[in-house]
Amino acid sequence: MTTLLKNVTNSIWHAFSALQQDDSGFVGKSKLKVLTANIATLLDLYGVERGLDHYRSTPTLNFDHYIYYLGQEVFSSIPNETPLSVLRNYEKKIDEVCWLVCHKDFQMDDAYYTEEAVHQLFRIFCLMADLYNDEMDDNRFTVRIHPSEALIVVKQLLNSLGLNYNNGEKYDYLKTSDNGLKFNEFLEILRFKDYDKVNDYVASICEAIGDIFQTLIMDVIKKGYLYRRGYVLPTFREYFFVIQPCELSYYKHHTDKEVCGTIALDSKFTVKPSVSSSSKTERIQKFTLVSRDRAYELGAQDHKTRLQWISALQLAITYSTGREGFQRDTVNRRKQQRDLEQKKRQEEEKLRRIHLKQLEETNVQLEQEKLARLAAESQARQYEAVAREDSRRVAELEDVKLSLERMLEDEIQAKRDEEIVRALQARVLAEEWDKREELEQLQAEQKALLELERQKRMEFELRQQENEKRFKDAEQKLRQLEEERKKLDRELKQARQKIQLSEDNKGIVEAKLQAMAPTFRKAPDFMIRRTQSFVAADRPVIVSAPR
Repeated sequence: MTTLLKNVTNSIWHAFSALQQDDSGFVGKSKLKVLTANIATLLDLYGVERGLDHYRSTPTLNFDHYIYYLGQEVFSSIPNETPLSVLRNYEKKIDEVCWLVCHKDFQMDDAYYTEEAVHQLFRIFCLMADLYNDEMDDNRFTVRIHPSEALIVVKQLLNSLGLNYNNGEKYDYLKTSDNGLKFNEFLEILRFKDYDKVNDYVASICEAIGDIFQTLIMDVIKKGYLYRRGYVLPTFREYFFVIQPCELSYYKHHTDKEVCGTIALDSKFTVKPSVSSSSKTERIQKFTLVSRDRAYELGAQDHKTRLQWISALQLAITYSTGREGFQRDTVNRRKQQRDLEQKKRQEEEKLRRIHLKQLEETNVQLEQEKLARLAAESQARQYEAVAREDSRRVAELEDVKLSLERMLEDEIQAKRDEEIVRALQARVLAEEWDKREELEQLQAEQKALLELERQKRMEFELRQQENEKRFKDAEQKLRQLEEERKKLDRELKQARQKIQLSEDNKGIVEAKLQAMAPTFRKAPDFMIRRTQSFVAADRPVIVSAPR
């Protein structure tokens, strides 16, 4: 995509959207041929619209297909070395054609803006807006401006009207919103109904829009009065100068539209300060604009103004060889900064989701550990009940043993007393021996049971110790995870506070810079450079022309 096509894509989309009969995202080729012919005529091309009949075998085209056709058949004819001034002139003409097609969709219900002011706002909107593809339908596109860009226009308009932005808290939502605004919505937020008590309000706001239009669209880097030494008569005369990236124009008065002269700027120009040599011109702070074959001697009223003009001229010379102007480059840098911030927020959100997922997994593992602990405790209670039952049985066996011992003693005593009856003694003795064998067998079985019970008890104690150790490890791991989560929450909160503080500081610095613009000439040189470097480091700043 060429630079010119990229710059006018938003304007072409509005014309394309105005030609749609429904919301399908497609336009008939017959209507597109008329629009293509008008755009091609501005570029000194004829007949290129006929190629639409053979481009794709459908009677309609979506915007993506149409832009591709324009890039291949129309804008590809523009050489890459085309000067920036010529590209800007093409862009102006194409925007006017697109505005003629779509301006009926943006008619205001009242005389709040003039038609010229709405057209200027349309071009400002197309410069600062972005083209988005519908997530639900690939054939549908929309052009929206980011709320932060709209807020810049609101602040500049309020400052141009001499109104205090601090009284307009209703626009503060634009600082945090990421939902883009269409052109109708953009016009609506610029209807300052709360400030319409200003005298001659319509004329004032249209004039303010014209100033912003010159800064953003005409790419006016600086304008004001300077002295210029004549070429024939070597005397200094005061003119109203206007600096753009490609040229330095001067007029007799700031209200004049007839140009007294134009100096085409390129990379071969340099700016050099010079020292006044006579008492008559001592009040003029002179500097020289030098090209390869000529030098233009200029002068300012004071040293601070001279430094401002030298800086503006050097900036214009730097952008004179580029394919994009200063303001468009500034807008693009703000877009890149927003993309980086959005990418950073997405990465932070991704990390936060990962941490939450890990925390959930840890909680699940903790619940599993708790269930395992409950199961182990239940099993331990069962083992304890079995142990109590075994102890009871052992006690019963002990009682049986004592009873058997007493019976043995009684049997011995009975054998002594019954020596006379041998036969009976022999029989009783035999029975006694049998009972004794049974008793010994029971004692052996009792010892075996006691040994088995001891082994089971030791095994149970080992299992209980192992479960207690696992439970303590799980509790320690849970505490560590809780501490890590709290630490991450604190870091996330601090990061959000820093981001919020940075955004608040940015807004305050921008408001102060805009408020200091009328007295900017009185600031010392080192304060200007420090302020410019601070703002440039924080976020891109639009260089506003003093009135």
